[in-house]
Amino acid sequence: MAARKPEDCHRLFAETFSAGDLDALMALYEPRAHLVPQPGQPAVSGPAAREALQRFLALKPSIRIDTLSVVQANDIALLRSKWTLTGTGPDGKSITMANRGTEVVRRQADGMWRFVIDQPFCADE
Repeated sequence: MAARKPEDCHRLFAETFSAGDLDALMALYEPRAHLVPQPGQPAVSGPAAREALQRFLALKPSIRIDTLSVVQANDIALLRSKWTLTGTGPDGKSITMANRGTEVVRRQADGMWRFVIDQPFCADE
């Protein structure tokens, strides 16, 4: 599983997120990448980002991500996305969330792309 072009990061995120594979999901991020876990919250990285993603995976989610645009400048790319998540809340009721995201990805030394910044709640900001 490798992102050979920037927009592959969206496809791979959707696949690993929907599969509930936290380790594969974290492998899509650079070690010091930052994630904004909720609207208005500061970005987190490392163990805090892992914990935030684990909370989402507890919903047994399925996510669809549409890439709206890609702006690439050498080894950095800015992605814009539209996503919809469905899952099951702690009370057993269905949950649907949707928003627009902005992500920064970087080409690694091995040629693969990984997330540097993941801001999935841009429409709420």
